[in-house]
Amino acid sequence: ALSLQDGDVRLHRQWHGRRRSTRADRRKAAGRRPAPAARANPGGARLRPGAAIDGRGAGQIAGPGGGSRIGPAAPGSLECARIEPGRPAARPGQWFLRSCGMDFELTEEQRMFRDSVRGLAQRHLAAGALERAHAPGFPFDVAKLFAAQGLTGITIAEADGGQGGSLMDAVLAIEQVALVCPRSADVVQSGNFGPFRTFAEYASPWQKQRYFAKLLAGEAIIALGMTEAEAGSAVTDLTTRARPDGEGFRVSGGKVFTSNSPDADLFLVYLRFAEGLEGIGSVLLERGADGFELGQPSRYMNGETWCALYFDEVYVPPETVLLGPGGFKRQIAGFNAERIGNTARSLALGQFAFERAREHAMTRQQFGRPLCEFQGIQWKFADMQIELDAGRLLLYRAAVNADRGLPLVQETSIAKAFCNQAGFELCNEAMQIMGGTGYSQESLVEYCFRKSRGWQIAGGSSEMMKNRIAEGVFERRFSQRPPKAHD
Repeated sequence: ALSLQDGDVRLHRQWHGRRRSTRADRRKAAGRRPAPAARANPGGARLRPGAAIDGRGAGQIAGPGGGSRIGPAAPGSLECARIEPGRPAARPGQWFLRSCGMDFELTEEQRMFRDSVRGLAQRHLAAGALERAHAPGFPFDVAKLFAAQGLTGITIAEADGGQGGSLMDAVLAIEQVALVCPRSADVVQSGNFGPFRTFAEYASPWQKQRYFAKLLAGEAIIALGMTEAEAGSAVTDLTTRARPDGEGFRVSGGKVFTSNSPDADLFLVYLRFAEGLEGIGSVLLERGADGFELGQPSRYMNGETWCALYFDEVYVPPETVLLGPGGFKRQIAGFNAERIGNTARSLALGQFAFERAREHAMTRQQFGRPLCEFQGIQWKFADMQIELDAGRLLLYRAAVNADRGLPLVQETSIAKAFCNQAGFELCNEAMQIMGGTGYSQESLVEYCFRKSRGWQIAGGSSEMMKNRIAEGVFERRFSQRPPKAHD
């Protein structure tokens, strides 16, 4: 069993007792002058959130002292322009901007959090990382450790028992844990993204009181029942149905490919209350409910197991309906946050493999010299570094902007499509560089290779992400269904 050490208390207290930094704090830490006050222009207009400047741009954020800047306001955001005071406007309502520096660095607070998470992982998870990767079942000991350290419910409101942090905080936690113990990054994911986050967003007070305490404590996990035998990417084709029965419902149907299903205590199930898109919603089902059975475990390529879910007239009381008819659009919009967690793990495992391959190339010798001295190997690492840097910029942009509201489909789709592919290619190249060592199950690189392959499928396939990206490019919806026949 994992237990807390003296050094861990610092992380726990820092996370729970920290003061949210203001923009003025961040400017002072970066050695920059306070933002100047913005002067009203002749037309009397002021820059405000969502306003356009000279007919272009949106998302303008008021700065300290009345100053303004354009871009995300969350920690880690990119500051790209601000009002230049004193210049006359060409016409009422127009502002003149002068460019200023773009800060791609983490804030001091984020760096402290990152380093603390990395230290926690090194102390508790490094020694058993290989065994944990190949062990069956969900690592509840890690989940309880993370819960005690405030790494569960990072983005959940403090009023609900969470940490009140940001998606960017959760991304940093996933990265730092994955760089020490790849398997344990799944625990950060399950305690902050996916059905956990959907539940936190939409659950009623009664539902939170009944289920949330054990989820936040790492004593239970929630699984998502979405995919069906004939409803994968075309999820709206689902046939699992809830029919009225008194005040509640009777659920019949089935689900496949439900991650963590062998160990889950609670299941968030997408189903149909009525025909059409507006008839889709979701319910909460407890393990062991009458008529609810799990099939025999099946094994993925990465070694994880899943069970088919079978529902035979399972009674659902009204208080365990999460979102009734018409709730699908709200749920699927929030599902974009799940893709940020998926994306973070993909890239983090790629970096894990990259670092192991780098160590190998510096120490392994062939033909009388280290591998890193061969130009062919150097070019591989150069390409890998480019993929890491590009992927991280896309990931951080999606996470930071998502913290300003619901994640943007275009940005999360771009980040996921790129990082899923990049993470897999990084693992593949690392394995090639390391040869037999990388191909061995004693290296963890082959585990990352198998693991990263699945994320090009899960959470929205790479092809579906490219469909979403194309829709953003052309600003129109492209249906994947065949055209309807006309009479």
